[in-house]
Amino acid sequence: MANKDLRAWIEEIEAAGELRNVTGAEREEEIGAIVDIHMRKMANPAVLFDQVPGYPKGYRVLANILTSVPRINIALGLAVDTPEIALVEYWRDYMKDAPSIPPTTVNGGPLLENVSTGDDVDILKIPTPRWHEHDGGYYIGTACMVIMKDPDSGWINYGAYRIQAHDRNVASVMTSKGKHGNLILDKYHQRGEPCPIAVVVGMHPAVFMVAGLEIPYGKNEYDCAGGLLGESVEVIEGPATGLPLPANAEIAFEGWVHPGDLIDEGPLGEWTGYYAGGAGKEPAIRIETLMHRNDPILLGAIPAVPPNDDTFYRGTYRAGAVWNQLEAAGVPEVKGVWSHEAGGSRMWLTVSIKQMYGGHSKQAGLIASQCHAGAYANRWVVVVDDDINPANMNDVVWAMCTRFDPLEDLETLRGCWSTRLDPMAYSADDPRNARVVIDACKPWSRRETFPIVARTSKELEEKIRAKWSKDLPPGG
Repeated sequence: MANKDLRAWIEEIEAAGELRNVTGAEREEEIGAIVDIHMRKMANPAVLFDQVPGYPKGYRVLANILTSVPRINIALGLAVDTPEIALVEYWRDYMKDAPSIPPTTVNGGPLLENVSTGDDVDILKIPTPRWHEHDGGYYIGTACMVIMKDPDSGWINYGAYRIQAHDRNVASVMTSKGKHGNLILDKYHQRGEPCPIAVVVGMHPAVFMVAGLEIPYGKNEYDCAGGLLGESVEVIEGPATGLPLPANAEIAFEGWVHPGDLIDEGPLGEWTGYYAGGAGKEPAIRIETLMHRNDPILLGAIPAVPPNDDTFYRGTYRAGAVWNQLEAAGVPEVKGVWSHEAGGSRMWLTVSIKQMYGGHSKQAGLIASQCHAGAYANRWVVVVDDDINPANMNDVVWAMCTRFDPLEDLETLRGCWSTRLDPMAYSADDPRNARVVIDACKPWSRRETFPIVARTSKELEEKIRAKWSKDLPPGG
């Protein structure tokens, strides 16, 4: 078999009990609502919709894809029961020495089973849901790869930007200022040239994950995706643009974004849980080619009130990246980092350390709040001792309630990097914010005399579990 594709991953998660099949849900209200209800629950399955009214049987929609750690583990080729912090450690180590395997161009693949051009292009034949009731349209691109080529260097970049379907051969793309796709688009338009663009809306989740990560400027995301998969990603050249597309993708289209060609876009319920971005004018994609497999599957990663499809995969990656950057900045004895799901993978970071010197915990918190991986749209950074599991919110809140002094242990930072999607940003024209760093570690001056924790020691627990395992709940 060539590269693993989306269908191989579906088979794997179904075998692990991580998939639910739903038939007959319509796209206007029901699919989005069913996904929203699933996303509210922890340890919930991915949902595969078929027999969507008004569309051919076999034209499917898969959503709620990465809202569980087991499904992320399967996508990355890890053991399905790999725990949260071990997954974060995986990402930390990946950041230290990220494997890089360039893509391989091939002559064909399943994506070319159905190709339409010109007047035959019709993206509306894909059953794209209205994901939230107040959305301004149908977002075909949520779990997507938006592919562009730098006109100067030839660098291929792909990112996850929101793509709205407007008409048979018209979509729109919304990219935040400063994101790589926006920088490339501006280069073409400053020269008065149209920007070639390709959009993939169904692929193996590991390939999609890379689209949402902070890959350095100038580095090809396909190289990183190959490293995650452990093999070169096979790509074909788009018939109109020549841009590389995964050969086994489910659905893709390509075309051009012309200077000054804007179209009404939005609103879309976003990853913060609000319609903070509103509606506006965004660049139109004039589509020249539509490609899809037989019985195509539209992949959805739906922004919504957290936890959502951005939360877990971006959160575990971000925690690993922050951990790596803390160590790179010289912060010793970091024992764990967690990006809490309620913060949408960005707004809440917890850092666990073994205190080594006075000011160590404050140092860790301030650096975590401003290092590249942690700075964007952050709101809270909480530093805890190494006896606290940063992924266990009860433990974290307990530490905040019993080891934090508001007079001594709270720092407020102003004028920090955020986004207009942040409902507490200063304004749409000034998308900065303020944030808090909380030191919830035992006070350094009292660490030796601080009250003893009223909990069974690890040594006694191991002894009890060895003797009474059949009478105890699972755990470590």
